[in-house]
Amino acid sequence: MTKHDIGFDQRFELAKSLAAEAGALALDYFNKRDTLVVETKRDLQDVVSIADRNVETFLRERVLAAIPEDSFLGEEFGLQDGTSGYTWVVDPIDGTAPFVNGLPTWCVSIAVLRGGVPVIGVIQVPCMNETYAAADGMGATLNGKSLKLDPSRTIQNSMTGISSNTMVTPELVGSIITDLLARGGSFIRNGSGALMLAYVAAGRLVGYYEPYMRAWDCMAGFCLVKEAGGRFMPFPAEGEALLSGHPVLAGNVSAYDELIVLHNTCYVTPATAVA
Repeated sequence: MTKHDIGFDQRFELAKSLAAEAGALALDYFNKRDTLVVETKRDLQDVVSIADRNVETFLRERVLAAIPEDSFLGEEFGLQDGTSGYTWVVDPIDGTAPFVNGLPTWCVSIAVLRGGVPVIGVIQVPCMNETYAAADGMGATLNGKSLKLDPSRTIQNSMTGISSNTMVTPELVGSIITDLLARGGSFIRNGSGALMLAYVAAGRLVGYYEPYMRAWDCMAGFCLVKEAGGRFMPFPAEGEALLSGHPVLAGNVSAYDELIVLHNTCYVTPATAVA
């Protein structure tokens, strides 16, 4: 087990309890979603509701009340710097499009970083009553049951999560899917990258790839995948890089190398892709 400072366990327990509370709050909004005002952000596919903002405000206030020296980064309200070396990275509702359309594939994602490395990850899936939780050196669980990936799973005998957004071109997305299919794989997209990373940790997917993603979408999932025995591609997460988008790739150890080849074959930078 990795040696932790005295506050590590406190942060892990806090993350789990807040994920449960935030999930219940988000589920209440989901059940009355017809009353929500839905707005677009950068484009028509990038939506936000009062539920996103209020759940993030709840999490921010509770974290900073409990551990005011920690930094906090949320999708809706940005970064508030602290002094402890720990940073909470939160997506209050990952999968807002499924959320506002009545689909169950959304989640609350909470990660804690130390030195740019995700050391705590909790993903709450309210519609499924599922809690994924992991901490550095302590393993990963789903509703308390230990997760350990099966090395016999490959991209040929399992499913791979693929996602995209308007930061990359349809041509790039098409080339990724074409390459995966040519390798004998199959793919799924459910509208929540964080949830699909949790599915990788649970063995439901053998891997996940998205050419452009933000830290709040992937950090909790990275911790889960690592602690379940998988691998993830390095994601810059210190300084200004934490606020920028980067490629996200994670998978079972038996599929990771082949997914890296797929990435190296297809990937172009978002700046190039949207030019």
